[in-house]
Amino acid sequence: MSNLGDELIRLASADNFRDVAGDGYVSGDGTPLRRGVFFRSNELQLTHEDASTITDLGITAIYDLREATEVEAHPDVEVPGASWHHVEVTGIPHGVGAELADPAAAEEALRDVYRRFVTDPASRASFAALLRGLAVSTSAQLFHCTAGKDRTGWTSALLLRMAGVAEEVVLADYLRTNDIGLATRTKYLALVREHLGEDRVPVFERIMVADASYLAAADEAVESTYGGLQAYLRDGLGLDDDVVAGLRTRLLRA
Repeated sequence: MSNLGDELIRLASADNFRDVAGDGYVSGDGTPLRRGVFFRSNELQLTHEDASTITDLGITAIYDLREATEVEAHPDVEVPGASWHHVEVTGIPHGVGAELADPAAAEEALRDVYRRFVTDPASRASFAALLRGLAVSTSAQLFHCTAGKDRTGWTSALLLRMAGVAEEVVLADYLRTNDIGLATRTKYLALVREHLGEDRVPVFERIMVADASYLAAADEAVESTYGGLQAYLRDGLGLDDDVVAGLRTRLLRA
């Protein structure tokens, strides 16, 4: 694998691309997470240079969590040396932003999306397929959705928790999207302003950000439905001990 995995890599054409292990996350016992193993991103509308960077990172599999309509509208750029896998998870319904009454309604819509990550059987099947694929891989892997904050954010939170990362770090990592994805968010909000009007901007802004209450909604669904993370992984996602152990092995330095 390329030693690029030891650096903080930023992509000009995918601003929410980053290493799941952050800039030096550690588990609860102080064990550092292994960088250059799992990467997360927003949609891969990549320049040739950025596609080459992903190849140089040794990434051999890309897992696309977007719905079929999202993939059709904006297919991933082919990355040399990487296979593409579609593990569809339903996100915020297309066009719903124009129908929501106000920012509070937008926030509740997003919380409902996160609850469905936990309660919807098809979503659970896709998250399980993704995590099984990551567990058995021997090279770097990448997963992404459209903005890289909801479906991707939930996956990253699960991985960090499985690695024993402190909860405040998990939350900070989840919210980091709001900083590094600012340029993309600003661009799309300008389009909302132009085509739908200024009054729609506050509504779409709540759709386009990561918010602690969104992640909390999924966590509450895990607790109320399964009684905790381990039972959700085992009974909700159907992951056996070998898969969870395999992910921990990949995530943590020996």
